[in-house]
Amino acid sequence: MLEKLNSLEDFYALMFKTRDIRRKAVNIYLDNKNTFPDKEADRIAEELLAIAKTISKKSIKPRECRLTLKESQTIKINTNYELTELKKDIFFVTRNLGTFLESLSDRRPNFETEVSLLTKALKGRFFENFITDRDGTINNYCDRYASSIQSIYNALFLTAFAQRKTKNSVILTSAPLENIGLVDVSTSPKKVFIYAGSKGREYLDHQGQRFQYPIEKEKQEKLNSLNAKIKDLIDQPKYKMFSLIGSGLQFKFGQTTLARQNISNSIDRQESIDLLKTITKIVNDLDPKEKFFRIEDTGRDIEIISTIEDKDKTKPGALKDFNKGTGMDFLNETLNLGLEKGYNLICGDTFSDLPMVEASMKKTKDTVAIFVTKDDSLKRAVRKICPDSFFVSEPDSLVTALKLAADYNT
Repeated sequence: MLEKLNSLEDFYALMFKTRDIRRKAVNIYLDNKNTFPDKEADRIAEELLAIAKTISKKSIKPRECRLTLKESQTIKINTNYELTELKKDIFFVTRNLGTFLESLSDRRPNFETEVSLLTKALKGRFFENFITDRDGTINNYCDRYASSIQSIYNALFLTAFAQRKTKNSVILTSAPLENIGLVDVSTSPKKVFIYAGSKGREYLDHQGQRFQYPIEKEKQEKLNSLNAKIKDLIDQPKYKMFSLIGSGLQFKFGQTTLARQNISNSIDRQESIDLLKTITKIVNDLDPKEKFFRIEDTGRDIEIISTIEDKDKTKPGALKDFNKGTGMDFLNETLNLGLEKGYNLICGDTFSDLPMVEASMKKTKDTVAIFVTKDDSLKRAVRKICPDSFFVSEPDSLVTALKLAADYNT
């Protein structure tokens, strides 16, 4: 029997049930030589449909729920990602690949053209390294990270490409690795991807071993103290809601993120501003000279970033932010990825992913970049760094092209 769905915590529990169903489904498909036995397909579809119906029953209008957040307070959440991905997975397990791809095409006017052009560019290539961002790149955006569970079709499409067209495949994200992080929302089979969280400061290898970028003892102690103070704050009933919306509270390795608003603007504006002031005071009290941290406010998330020493010998003692390019260099050194060998395929969707392209290009010109964006300024920035670049408008276009390129001549 399905759990009740009254609170936001109930909603997250329900979505993690879909994760377990999806993980089993992915393994069933692969164990049965890339097909679902009819009985298994029906069972998976029924389980996912029951969850979709449970969510839909709570909807006050299509793909929008109002759930309890705390005593005497409710929150409005957009469930478009969760319900849309459930619907796509149900269709995927009960139809053939061609019919499923037609359904994706029906949703997006440029889908067929984008997929065709990108597949043609990729199908004859093999990549030493495939390194990609997650959200907005290979996974459709979700309002809340904790419920952005990877879909069955998405996991299988990416797995096909990783196994047939690459030597090393890495998912590199700003999100934490675990404790509601990258590993927790993924449904891909084990030993296919290296999972790198916190911009590459921490990762799990194929054996499940965890590695971390070294942080100075004093800086780590300051970070531990900061996280403890923020945790104490968020445990208070007044602030608990901020851990349940959007990015929530994420203790990344070397960085802490706390949501102060979500995309639906469910939080009172003044409460959101007051939280920012409170967090800023906590950080300033711990680090009045800004020796250890830098605060970046996106309007929705408060990012508290641990700085690192700039290795540029012309700037002794200078501090800089740890970015995804720094993370890629760390992964290359510790995992012997061989970025300098090429070809490397780098995928992203925002300006924060450009350092990955730069890091690869510094190692080898045999770098291909694919960005999921409609932003012309970002496209120009990517092309300026990497001439061999391609662009699509949706994550589904990218993962479908990867799947079709993997199936070419196999």
